[in-house]
Amino acid sequence: MRRILQSAFLFLLGLLLITGCAKKEFNERYERPDNLADPIYQQLEQRGNFKSLLTCIEKAGYKDILGKAGFWTMFAPNDAAFAAYFKEKGINSAADIDAATAQKIVKYCLVFNAFKTDRLPDYQSLTGWVPNMAFKRRTAYYDGAQVVNYNGKDITYVNSNRNNRGGTTYFTVSDNNNKYIPYILDRFLTPKNLTPADYNYFNTANPYTGFNVADAQVVNSNIIAENGVIHEVNRVLLPLPSIDQYMGTNNQYSVFKSLFDKYMVSYILSPEATAKNLENTGVQKDIYVKLYDAGLAYSPNNENYQKLDDNDGQAEGYSMFAPTNTALNDYINNVLLEYYPSLDALPKEIMYDFLNAHMFLTTVWPSKFATTINGQGQGALFNPASDVVDKKLLSNGVFYGTNKVQNANVFSTVFGRAYLNPNYSLMTRALTANLKANIINTSLKYTLFLTSDATMRALGFNYDLDANTWRYTPPGGGTALSGSSALDKLNRIINTQVVRADVTSLQGSGILETYDGEYIRYSNNTVYSAGTRDANLTINATSSRTTQNGTVYYIDGLLSEPSLSVGKHLEALSAQANSPYKKFVDYVKASTIYNTSNGEILGVTAGSFYTVLAPTNTAIDAAIAQGYLPATTAPTDQIGRDKVANFIRYHIIQKATVVPDGKKAGGFLTLLQTANGTTTAVNVTNTGVNNMQVRDMLGNTVNVVAASSNNLSNRTVIHLLDNFLKFNAN
Repeated sequence: MRRILQSAFLFLLGLLLITGCAKKEFNERYERPDNLADPIYQQLEQRGNFKSLLTCIEKAGYKDILGKAGFWTMFAPNDAAFAAYFKEKGINSAADIDAATAQKIVKYCLVFNAFKTDRLPDYQSLTGWVPNMAFKRRTAYYDGAQVVNYNGKDITYVNSNRNNRGGTTYFTVSDNNNKYIPYILDRFLTPKNLTPADYNYFNTANPYTGFNVADAQVVNSNIIAENGVIHEVNRVLLPLPSIDQYMGTNNQYSVFKSLFDKYMVSYILSPEATAKNLENTGVQKDIYVKLYDAGLAYSPNNENYQKLDDNDGQAEGYSMFAPTNTALNDYINNVLLEYYPSLDALPKEIMYDFLNAHMFLTTVWPSKFATTINGQGQGALFNPASDVVDKKLLSNGVFYGTNKVQNANVFSTVFGRAYLNPNYSLMTRALTANLKANIINTSLKYTLFLTSDATMRALGFNYDLDANTWRYTPPGGGTALSGSSALDKLNRIINTQVVRADVTSLQGSGILETYDGEYIRYSNNTVYSAGTRDANLTINATSSRTTQNGTVYYIDGLLSEPSLSVGKHLEALSAQANSPYKKFVDYVKASTIYNTSNGEILGVTAGSFYTVLAPTNTAIDAAIAQGYLPATTAPTDQIGRDKVANFIRYHIIQKATVVPDGKKAGGFLTLLQTANGTTTAVNVTNTGVNNMQVRDMLGNTVNVVAASSNNLSNRTVIHLLDNFLKFNAN
């Protein structure tokens, strides 16, 4: 028995020794190392100059959180920063700060995850770190539910935490819409081609020193703690407002804000937010989501940027240019409401375009106004030195208060004259379908001929809103068109009413190339196309307006497409008394390539562009004398018939219309092919208005007789030459 007890004692002793060794080894491996830095709270306590911040941490209930494990970055205001804050607020010490304010200070100082200065400028993308792209981080602070009077009733709401793109994507109940805090370091400025002036533009009291946070300077960085990193700052940082919040608290932008509130904001009851509120508070209360319209570039109350990448708010933010009440009221009265009785009567598309012109889905830095583009393709049309009266770095972007309105290109260009006038809604719709993107370009010049809705309807064109389609009913009877057929017919006319140049006067006379390459003519404030000439109509320009990229003329008709073919237009020219075209046209009509019933010329196809160069009667006589034409217009032999056909073909330029306006010149192909199938050409010299020459393949030069030229046809112009063009068809 004694031996058994001794053995048991020795076993227990050995077990204790083994256990003790194991515990020692465990402690050595897993106990907190003696040389590990203390947690954030203890670090602040030991340094001695964060007493006020420590008081706020305790009031906020964050002592335990910051005194233990974790992973934080803290932008910590020192006691000197608090002293300035106390003076500003008229209080004596941190003891006078209430718990709610203490929470704002502490939670906005705290950034999720620990970042030293070597990582703060880097963007945490889903695919990895992107160097030097970040200037913001998400903080622990977010706004709770708020109360607003909506339609006469007090409701509780939270802000949308996604940009509204339609559907139900505007709110995620698990996202608290945490605010971001901005900061600037050299490594961010350099690759963006920014300078300290871009930061100092917003902050003059605490200019850039190499590392600034919001409007504070970092005076001591990279203080390592067990549970994160501390950066000491010289100002107390309260949560920055969002763009939505800032506009709502500044009365000088109240008119601009009211446009959003009245036309672009709604409050949607959220069952998810209601359930979450009940879970958190135990109180049953309806919770709404404040929602901005999906037609806006972004939601000004969304703190999360686009959320295409979870952290994309680190690298980008929104920009808002808000005109003051004086500037905006002037613009509303003189521009937006020139033809509308009230803002309520404005089409919503106009309101979208106006507001979006001031909203940039990217950060517009002060030095980049001209080169940072909004959704309408325009830079910020403001002078940072003279046009900006207020500038703020905010939680979800940058804000500029301006003493002028962003004069959006959709309003300031030739397009705007139709767009802002309800009497031109049909032309607005037609222009929008195909030409809008081009004619709102302020770097290009245009002339636009505008036809009113009443005139367009009288001429047979209308838009069926119920069927969402165009319709054309010929006023004099005939085949009605709808859908794409009606739109194609209208588009050709609309394209003819847009000129690729700014024609500032219709006095005198001239010829103009239109958007799709056809030509129209004007004479003493009248204008005509080949179609209006066919119909013997006179179209009058009743008034005009100058815009940022050209001139608009209001006309009392439509510049319609021609009803006759090129051949029939030639016949009409030759039928005039003492016509210099007669002998050339006689050969055309009698040739084997002419269809006398419809006036079509073989090789001249519908939809293509041509230039007909018709020699004078005297020139035709010379061509006969030199053997280029037979003496009779209708020879019976094949050689004679070929001579006539080849002569006509060499006097028709294919795939181009050329007029004596000093613009187009060089080599152009004709319809004539040599015996081996080679296409022949002529060379055009075009040195100015009414000064155009044509050189043939044998080197002879003839002149365009300007006074008898520029005759309009179906995508064709017809000129008179003072001699004939010589060629070799072999």
